[in-house]
Amino acid sequence: MRALRIAARLLGLVGWLLFCVAAHGTWRLLRLPSPWPPRFLGGVAWIVGVRARWTAPPPRGRVLIVANHCSWLDIMVIGGATGAAFLAKAELASVPLVGWLCRLNRTVFVDRTSRAAIPQQIADTRRALEAGPVAIFPEGTTSDGVTLLPFKPALFQALDPPPPGVIVQPVFVDYGPAAPEIAWTEATGEHGISNGLRILGRSGVVPLTVHLLEPFDPGTAGDRKAISAEARGRIVEAIRANGARLAAA
Repeated sequence: MRALRIAARLLGLVGWLLFCVAAHGTWRLLRLPSPWPPRFLGGVAWIVGVRARWTAPPPRGRVLIVANHCSWLDIMVIGGATGAAFLAKAELASVPLVGWLCRLNRTVFVDRTSRAAIPQQIADTRRALEAGPVAIFPEGTTSDGVTLLPFKPALFQALDPPPPGVIVQPVFVDYGPAAPEIAWTEATGEHGISNGLRILGRSGVVPLTVHLLEPFDPGTAGDRKAISAEARGRIVEAIRANGARLAAA
């Protein structure tokens, strides 16, 4: 049965990709804004079994979404519902198909090894915020599903000082008791493809609650370190309030 689930979901993903690419191309030919990149992400989440519940309407406009990060599924759900661009490590840009899909979704690639690239990355992030929501995972990697890792303040540099009108929206991505099973982290030695097949072969649905926490004005929080600490503090409070099986490191 596991092999059949994997095969069925892979076929569904390939079919959905081909449909979305064709639809996106049609919109571009007509010179219309294409809604298909985020629709593709949301469809991927649904096909692999994610059933997400949002505690409030997904944010729109000039907002920086700050979320904990357990799985590649987080990207599908948040991007699909909000149309957000993401900050991602520069290595993804050269991955076949993945890099192309990232560019379609306005991804800002971050080179963590080059200080010279920082000004351009800040400018790119600010430009992305002018076009709509931007989402970051400031842990800098995926967690193991049971620990909230420290945040990297450097990822908030575009808000120091913040562009006018931008707000920060902390988000707690909560898979409940299924979090350790869903989570993927390189520290475990599990290859990304192995994790993908594990999710594809999983029976039943993946329950997910996306908690939208109280947003705040980064201009009143302080510098990037203070903004990072404020966002993380609100996610920690949500973890404790919901009795989640996720502990803050």
